[in-house]
Amino acid sequence: MKNKITYCITFIGAMMLLISSCSDKLDVAPVSSISDANFWKSPDQVDAFVTGIHARFREHNAAFRTLGELRADIFGLEPGSSASFTGEATQGLERLWLQSLDPNNPGISGFGGFYGNIAQLNLLISKLKTTDVVAPATEDYYLGIAHGMRAYYYFHMLRTWGDVVIQTEPTTGVDIANLAKPASSQEEVMNLIKADIDSSNTSFGEDYSFRQSKSFWSKAATQMLKAEVYLWTSYRGGGAADALVAKNALTDIQANVPALALLPDYADVFAAGNKGNNEIIFASRYGLNEATQSIISFVPQTGLITNFYDSLENRQFTVATENWGGLLRAPVQVSTFREFNDLDSRKWATIQPAYEKVGDTYQIAGAFVKKFEGEQSAGSRQYTNDYPIYRYADLLLLLAEAKLILGEDPSAENNAVRQRAFGENYDAAVHGFPNQPIDADPKEAILRERFLEFIFEGKRWYDLRRMGDNFVYEHTTLTEDEAYKLLWPIDRGSLTDNRALEQNPGYQKF
Repeated sequence: MKNKITYCITFIGAMMLLISSCSDKLDVAPVSSISDANFWKSPDQVDAFVTGIHARFREHNAAFRTLGELRADIFGLEPGSSASFTGEATQGLERLWLQSLDPNNPGISGFGGFYGNIAQLNLLISKLKTTDVVAPATEDYYLGIAHGMRAYYYFHMLRTWGDVVIQTEPTTGVDIANLAKPASSQEEVMNLIKADIDSSNTSFGEDYSFRQSKSFWSKAATQMLKAEVYLWTSYRGGGAADALVAKNALTDIQANVPALALLPDYADVFAAGNKGNNEIIFASRYGLNEATQSIISFVPQTGLITNFYDSLENRQFTVATENWGGLLRAPVQVSTFREFNDLDSRKWATIQPAYEKVGDTYQIAGAFVKKFEGEQSAGSRQYTNDYPIYRYADLLLLLAEAKLILGEDPSAENNAVRQRAFGENYDAAVHGFPNQPIDADPKEAILRERFLEFIFEGKRWYDLRRMGDNFVYEHTTLTEDEAYKLLWPIDRGSLTDNRALEQNPGYQKF
């Protein structure tokens, strides 16, 4: 067991704080390598620390996506295939969509590394409350960020592992007696999440501003999280009362941030050159010569994809254009691609199909994610698209869900999203709610709309889990006979490092 986390704080330029050579273990005590005598002395230092927290948050996007999507009904091999259509082996990723995770193959280890940044957030909260380095308004804004972001981490962990260790106090030294700490109950974790949300909103007050072009957490992000949390609890005993809290959080954003809107063109939401646009509420920032998205397992090798064709453009893929540079281990299922109506613009902006050509006939061979296609730089593709955590389409569909629980009409929100998707092809009598066949079951209609809207944004598994276990069994390979797998296994490394932890029920005990 490690006895400490060393925070090595360095500056790039005047603002960027990086945290390196650090452990993300949940059961260890952080010890700052820069003493309090040298840090927390100027506004620039605090600003840099907050920037560093967002940089560390960005590093967790891959874990957010894995936890929120890879066990759902989006990715997978075609029936009878042991490799993706471009010839790459899945190298264990198939365990996620086949629901064969275990403590040795947990999908995500070390609780996603989230405790490392939680420790930083705890330290920030403590220092902001015990020093007067920054102006009061800035202090409040940063406390709003810290409490909101900490709640976001714990909500991910609650939905994934259930009972988890709560750590809210900063530690500046090693206390051997507290290195082993048992998990708190889901009820206690949820109480912390809701308390942090309240603290975040109180700290933000009436400040609905966005900073760093929406790449910093904001009050609108906290209100989006509040809606998600209370919709989750509305299905778990909270009922209409919690759904009303969710609805009010969402309409509060609409009232106080009127510039938020759906962009006319779906693809423009994610374009590398359109960061912080009117649809974005909060996104992790990527850019050339900075950090780029790591999506190597979701896009194909350049040399292999050139064996296939784009039927829409009636051409064979080329090295110059299709320089994806990946190792496609998690292909999109062809059935996922076929879920989309051909007139739905999201189909062509989200997924790239690849075809074999037999004579004059195209036959689909497979598909992969296209949503974050990056930009070309010096002959190579760089994945510089921002990764959206919350956007206005999410607000609308969560609001439709809250209205449905409350017995209200969700048509306006559903149809705003559908109309944008179909553009000039939109026919309300055909495409509008409640005129599609799936609309006979409004819950399934909302789930399907979210499925089509948010592929590769880490939401599908959580959407199914939120609405109820039966939706998971209906739409994924998980069966009711293995219901314990709704929670993920805790990896053996975490159980070794913290002997007070217990494995989730159903999995092999340590």
